[in-house]
Amino acid sequence: MLPQITITHLSVARRFTFLLLFLVSAFESQAQQPVTWPAGKSGFTAKLMNIEAATNETFRYSTTLHNGSASAKIYELKTDIPFGWAIAYKVDGSQVTSINMDAGKTQDIAIEINATATASPKKYKVPIRAVSGSDTLSLNLEAVVKGSYSLTLSTPTGRLSDEVTSGSQKELQLTVKNTGSLPLNDLQVTAQLPTGWESTFEPASIKQLEAGKTIDVKATVKVPDKTIAGDYAANFSATNSNTNSQIAFRLAVKTSLLSGWIGVLVILLAIGIVYYLIRKYGRR
Repeated sequence: MLPQITITHLSVARRFTFLLLFLVSAFESQAQQPVTWPAGKSGFTAKLMNIEAATNETFRYSTTLHNGSASAKIYELKTDIPFGWAIAYKVDGSQVTSINMDAGKTQDIAIEINATATASPKKYKVPIRAVSGSDTLSLNLEAVVKGSYSLTLSTPTGRLSDEVTSGSQKELQLTVKNTGSLPLNDLQVTAQLPTGWESTFEPASIKQLEAGKTIDVKATVKVPDKTIAGDYAANFSATNSNTNSQIAFRLAVKTSLLSGWIGVLVILLAIGIVYYLIRKYGRR
């Protein structure tokens, strides 16, 4: 027999639900509440001080600068970053190097940092300064380089051309190599081909490729029948959310031997018909 749900149980459940909703609402309200600055005091803060990314990714920081003085100031943005690194300060999407701020004004600043491709995996200190005369506001950011994503798509021999017969298919061998220091996940191998051409890959997707490892991919390209002889470009790509690599492969399409003989026979037949007509009606 099922236990009977009493009014008391329902009342407790309602109170618990109300309390839970109240706590969630209070937390969201507090999280959305803007930062309050002490009167007369300037400041420079960041939502996240420490960000981790690969060398070919951008470190993006959301910062806020506040002029708490009684007069307008021009703050010049400065930093000391490792050699070869790049930094950009953006306000409302526009890149800046200094900001003119009225008294009591607060300004959001997006800071984007790019490491060099050869940066060693470790934590880097990135001191940011907003300087206005003798007033210097400091912000110490950290960029944690976790490695690099890099990928190379090629062929076992390095050759990027081949021949194929019209109306047939051609098997091409491709190699996908992880040339970075981090694993590559969910790689997809695709092709851009002339209209009407088809391609399949084995495998078409690679779940994971460890750093320094290589995997062979068999690409099968099908050329439609009656394709005009000539050189055609086939672009192959290996891609995931972090990096990509592509190659341009040249395929020379040739007509089949049977098609060639059929063409010769058609020409000879046409010549024979013309010759017969001349012999038969030419003397009249």
